[in-house]
Amino acid sequence: MVDIPVVDLSDAISAKKLIVEACKEFGFFKVISNGISRELVAMLESEAVKFFTLPQHEKDRSGPPSPFGYGNTRIGPNSDTGWVEYLLLSSLKFHKTHFPTISEPFWLVMGEYTSAVKELLMRVLDDICEELGIGTALSGLIGDERSDSCFRVNHYPPCPALNKIGFGEHTDPQIMSVLRSFDAPGLQICLKNGSWASVPSDPNAFYFAVGDSLQVNSFLTTR
Repeated sequence: MVDIPVVDLSDAISAKKLIVEACKEFGFFKVISNGISRELVAMLESEAVKFFTLPQHEKDRSGPPSPFGYGNTRIGPNSDTGWVEYLLLSSLKFHKTHFPTISEPFWLVMGEYTSAVKELLMRVLDDICEELGIGTALSGLIGDERSDSCFRVNHYPPCPALNKIGFGEHTDPQIMSVLRSFDAPGLQICLKNGSWASVPSDPNAFYFAVGDSLQVNSFLTTR
């Protein structure tokens, strides 16, 4: 069992150091005292469940993903497959009219949720930059109105086979990914020694994963 780094944002001084250390050692950490309303998260979960319980032909009307929209099984540009269905959206590319089976309540709560998570991510990135003494360049990329940040919600249906994988081994190309589990286990991270460690589900916390862009930029600025 590996202890996933836990960052308490209510302790602003120690949080900055812990975040940077976690990025270096794990590329992954859990954030508590994040300031995001549990009621908001519960509303998002409720609306997501309603969407994924729609008849298949109704969900298909909001797809196929190219790359945005509703997808089923195919999860990446390289024909990667998994036992999963999902919604992938970007505010830059589409309007609600492109996704006719996403209800108005779901659309509204997604907007409120993504705004709250973006603010949380910007705070974490500012903490990283301040600890490293490199200004606020990272959060500026996320806060820019032209930011191509994406929102993705995955649903893993009951699986009839034990050898199926919901979402396979991968890295994220973004600066950083913010993850939350609806109290479902299964997430694993790869450690420096190549072994895999399970991440216990915590529906009251958010998990942060360093993306390829941040890793590359950190390497370039510290050589």
